[in-house]
Amino acid sequence: MSTSSREIPRPEHPRPQFVRADWLNLNGEWQFEIDAGDSGIERGMLEAQLKDRIIVPFCPESDLSGIGHKDFMRAVWYRRTVDTPASWVGKKILLHFQAVDYDTTVWVNGKEAARHRGGFTPFTVDLEDFAAPGEPLTIVVRARDEGKGSQPRGKQATRYAPYSCLYTRTTGIWQTVWLEAVPVASSLRRPRITPDVAAGAIRLELPITRNIPGSTVRATLRDSDGVVATSTVRADIDFAPRVDLVIPENRRRLWQPSDPHLFGLKIELLDAAGSVIDSIDSYAGLRSVAIDGVKVKINGEVVFQRLVLDQGYYPDGVLTAPSDAALVADIQLSLDAGFNGARLHQKVFEERFLYHCDRMGYLVWGEFPDWGVEGNGRESHVYSSSYVTQWLEAVERDYSHPAIIGWCPLNETWQRIEDGITVHADTTRAMFLATKAMDTTRPVLDASGYSHRVVETDIYDCHDYIGEEFEEGYKIRQERWGNGQGIGWTNGNDEKNVQIISTPYRGQPYFVSEFGGFKSTQSDSESWGYGSAPRTKEELHRRFDLMCTLLLDNENMFGYCYTQLTDVYPEENGIYTFDRQPKFDIDRIKKIQHKIAGIEAAEK
Repeated sequence: MSTSSREIPRPEHPRPQFVRADWLNLNGEWQFEIDAGDSGIERGMLEAQLKDRIIVPFCPESDLSGIGHKDFMRAVWYRRTVDTPASWVGKKILLHFQAVDYDTTVWVNGKEAARHRGGFTPFTVDLEDFAAPGEPLTIVVRARDEGKGSQPRGKQATRYAPYSCLYTRTTGIWQTVWLEAVPVASSLRRPRITPDVAAGAIRLELPITRNIPGSTVRATLRDSDGVVATSTVRADIDFAPRVDLVIPENRRRLWQPSDPHLFGLKIELLDAAGSVIDSIDSYAGLRSVAIDGVKVKINGEVVFQRLVLDQGYYPDGVLTAPSDAALVADIQLSLDAGFNGARLHQKVFEERFLYHCDRMGYLVWGEFPDWGVEGNGRESHVYSSSYVTQWLEAVERDYSHPAIIGWCPLNETWQRIEDGITVHADTTRAMFLATKAMDTTRPVLDASGYSHRVVETDIYDCHDYIGEEFEEGYKIRQERWGNGQGIGWTNGNDEKNVQIISTPYRGQPYFVSEFGGFKSTQSDSESWGYGSAPRTKEELHRRFDLMCTLLLDNENMFGYCYTQLTDVYPEENGIYTFDRQPKFDIDRIKKIQHKIAGIEAAEK
C-alpha cells in the first residue's frame, strides 16, 4: 500500500533493497514550527498545534519545503496525525525516518517513543505499545541542530550564508518518513547480501526478530528467465540463519559497469506448516573487489576508476533531491562526461541513489560526512564515539549494494605524527577497524587525503589541487607524477606532509582522490575554486585534458577523482552548473577520459 505520486512528494519506496507490500508514505504537509530558543518543552509545544506548515521530506532551509528559512535553527518541531490502515489489523506497525538532522526525539500519541542521534542514517520506531492498526496516530518530532559544535555535519556552513566549500545547512527531516506493517509473532530483519564470485553464489545472512519452533526461511533468486536458485533453512535455532544461493554456471552473470546485472531476490519466513509469515523483495549483484599489488580489480579485471566528486546538493532541495528522476539524472550526467563512478562526498546519500547506481553500473565509494569537529583547526580535532556509531549505521545500511566498491570513513583529517597516539589517531583507527570488521569484502581507505594514520590501510591517496598559476603548477605535477615521486604524498600541495602527518606509504593501490576544482568564472569575486580562472573555455578544457592525461598515463594509479560534478553555491568549479547545465563540451570531456589508462595497459 502506498499513496499516489499526485498526492505527495518523493512517493517512491525509500528502501528498494528491502521492500514489503504493506507500507504508507507520510511525506507531504506536516505542521511545523521553529523553536529558536530550544524551549519548546517548557512552552508546551509537545501538546500544541504548530503555527506553520512544511512539505516533508524537504528541510526548512529549502525552497521546496515552503519555509525557506536560511538562518540557524536550534530546534524545530513537526506534528502530524494519520489514520493507520484498518487492513493492517493483526500486524505491528513500524514508523521509519530515513534521515533527520541531528538530535531527534519522537513522541507518539503523547508518549516518548524514540531518540536518535545522527543526521544521515535511518532509525525506526516500533509502535506496538503506542497504537494499533485502524487507530489514529499523532506523531510529534523535535529535531535539535546547533549548526556549530562537534557533530558530523559534512559541508554544512557554520556561518549564516554559504562560503568557500561550505554550503546551506539542513535541519530536521530531510528524507522520507513512512509506515510499514510487519507480523507480530516474528519478522525478517534487513538481510546482509554478500556476493561470492569465486563460488558463483550469493550468500545471505537473514536476521529475524524471534525464533519460532519449526519455522524456516526460504530465499529465491531469479533472473528474466525465472528461478535461478532457491534454498530453505531452519529459522528456529539461529539469530541470523545463513543461506547460500549457488547459481548454475549457465546462469551466472556478473555485475559490472558495462553490464550491471541484478538478480531479483525474494525472502520468505515460513511457519511450521509452511505458511508464509513474512515476505520481502530485494535484489543482488554478483561482483567481487580485489587488490593485486597497486591494482584494484573488479571481478578479477582492472577497471580504472574515473571518478568524480559528487556533493549531492540541489538548488531547491539542498541535501534532498527534488525527485527520484533527479537522482538518475545526476548519475547520467556523470556517465555522459566519461566518468564511471563517484566519491559520494561528505554525505551519506539516500538509498534511492544507491539503488540507481546499482542498476546503472556506477561505481561509488561510501563516505562519512565527518567534517564538523569542534574548532576545525586541524590540530585541535577532537572526536567522539558518536562518529564511530553513526558511521557503522551507514555501513550497515549500505553493505549489500554492489555499486559500492570501497569505504572511506574520514576526509582531510590533520594531525602531526610527533603528537603520538591521540584521540584523533584512536578514532581514525577505530573507524578503520570497525569498517573492516563490518565488511571483509571491500577495501577501506582510512582517511582521504592528508593524515593517513593507519599503517595497514588498504588504499593510499592524496589530494592535489593546483592553487598557483596553472602552467607552473602543472609543470610540478608533471615532474612529480611522471617519475613516481608523488606516490605516497598525502597532499600534493605540501611535500612535507608525508613525514609530518602520515605513516609511510607501503605499496598500496594509490590514487589522486581529489584534483582539478578549477575556478571557472571571473565574474564574481565571491565565487570559489582553485587557482585563477581560465581566460577562455578552451583553456579550461586544456587544463582538464592535461591533468587527466597525466594521471591516466601513470601506471601506478588505479584511478582518480575529479573535483567536481556540479557547482555548489559559491563553489564554481563543476563540470556542470548548479542547475545542471553543461559548462564544458561534454563529448570532449568524455573522449579525454576514454584513453586507456597506464595501469589497464600494463595488465594487458
